Amino acid sequence: MRQQNSFPLFQVDAFTTNKAFSGNPAAVCLLEAPQDAAWMQAVAAEMNLSETAFVRPVDDGFELRWFTPAVEVDLCGHATLAAAHVLWEQGVVRPGKTILFQTLSGRLPAKPSGDWMELDFPEEPVTRVDAPEGLLPALGVDQASVYRNRLDYLVSVATAAEIRALAPDFPGLKTVDMRGVIVTAPADEPAFDLVSRFFAPAAGIDEDPVTGSAHCALYPFWQERLNKDELTAYQASSRGGRIKLRGQGGRVTLTGQAVTVMSGALHV
Repeated sequence: MRQQNSFPLFQVDAFTTNKAFSGNPAAVCLLEAPQDAAWMQAVAAEMNLSETAFVRPVDDGFELRWFTPAVEVDLCGHATLAAAHVLWEQGVVRPGKTILFQTLSGRLPAKPSGDWMELDFPEEPVTRVDAPEGLLPALGVDQASVYRNRLDYLVSVATAAEIRALAPDFPGLKTVDMRGVIVTAPADEPAFDLVSRFFAPAAGIDEDPVTGSAHCALYPFWQERLNKDELTAYQASSRGGRIKLRGQGGRVTLTGQAVTVMSGALHV
C-alpha cells in the first residue's frame, strides 16, 4: 500500500527499436483521484521529458492526460503506448485485455499484439499550404512542399539524407505558430517506407525522439503516395524509433514496443 502523497512513477522508452535507450522516453504517473492541472504541469516540468502521462481509473477505462514540460497537449502517441505498457506490466489491467483511454482527442483503445502493442488513433490528414514566413529558413531547407493539419506543419523533402542532416534554428522555429513541424522523406533503407523527424520548440521540445501523433498525419500522406495500406516508419532522431502503421475508416493503428527503464514513487 503506497504512502499518502506518494504516486507510482515509471519511465518507459516507447516506440523503441526493441531495446532500452532507444525510442522516446515518457514518464507515467498513476493516480487514484483527480489532480490539479497546475500540479500535473509542475510534475511534467520536473520530469523534463517530452511528455509525462497521468493515468487515472474511471468508470469505462482510464482518463489519460499528457503534459510536456511547458504545456498540456491534445494528442500524444508515445506516452499513450508507455501508459498502456505500465498498466499491463504492473497488473493493473490483466494481460491481453484492451485498455480504453479517455483523452482530449476522444476514446483511444490500446491492445497487446504479441510482443507489440497497438494504439487506435484518429487520422490527422494534411492540406497543401504556402510555407509561413520563417519556417523553411529555420529548418535550413531550400526546396520543399509544405502542408498542415490542426496540430502541425508537415514539410516534405526529397531524400532521407536531408532529414538526417537537418540542424534547425530552434529559436527561429519557435516563432512558427503551430504545435510542431514534421519533416519527412521516402526511406532509403528496405526495412522502412518513410523517414521523419519532429521539432516542437514552441511546446518546450526542440526535437521529439519518436512522435506517435505525427504519424497520424504521416500515414495518410504516405499511404496515398506509396499506395500501400501497411507502412513501416523510422523516426531519425539520435535515439531512433520505429512504428508500424495501418489505417481504416479514418483511423490509424500505431504499433510499437516499449521497455520500462525506471520505476519508483513521486513524493509531494
